Amino acid sequence: MDKENTLYIDLKDGRVVIEMRPDLAPKHVAQIKKLAREGKYNGVVFHRVIEGFMAQTGDPDGTGSGGMGDLLNAEFSKEPHVRGVVSMARTNEPNSARSQFFIVFKDSNFLDGQYTVWGKVTSGMEFVDKIKRGAGQSGAVAAPPDKMVKVQVAADAKE
Repeated sequence: MDKENTLYIDLKDGRVVIEMRPDLAPKHVAQIKKLAREGKYNGVVFHRVIEGFMAQTGDPDGTGSGGMGDLLNAEFSKEPHVRGVVSMARTNEPNSARSQFFIVFKDSNFLDGQYTVWGKVTSGMEFVDKIKRGAGQSGAVAAPPDKMVKVQVAADAKE
């Protein structure tokens, strides 16, 4: 395991381990690591969770319209959106990703080539599966939503 390119996300039920992919999305991985190291992701909620699709987080406002860090140019790849893939959320503008990202619950190939894939869950997907679901197509989660308790780059983790 490359600890410099591994992200730990502690959820209420356990730790999710994500292998980050700087080979696919170097600028996105750098920004995720910077925000994690600054503690910016700690306590951030999963504001949009759609059953059978994905869980989205990374908005400090918890509304889905906020963000942290620089606007990033898309780093689209041919990497498929299969179960456990972590990809950047964005607006209709391809170069609008900042800090929001999502983890797909199941294969979602209709996203391929349109969103920046930057990682994949290597362990703890069972904890992702337990994240509180939202309602309807929007997936907006009723209060209180689940949150990322602590997010850290593995190289920095004290455990």
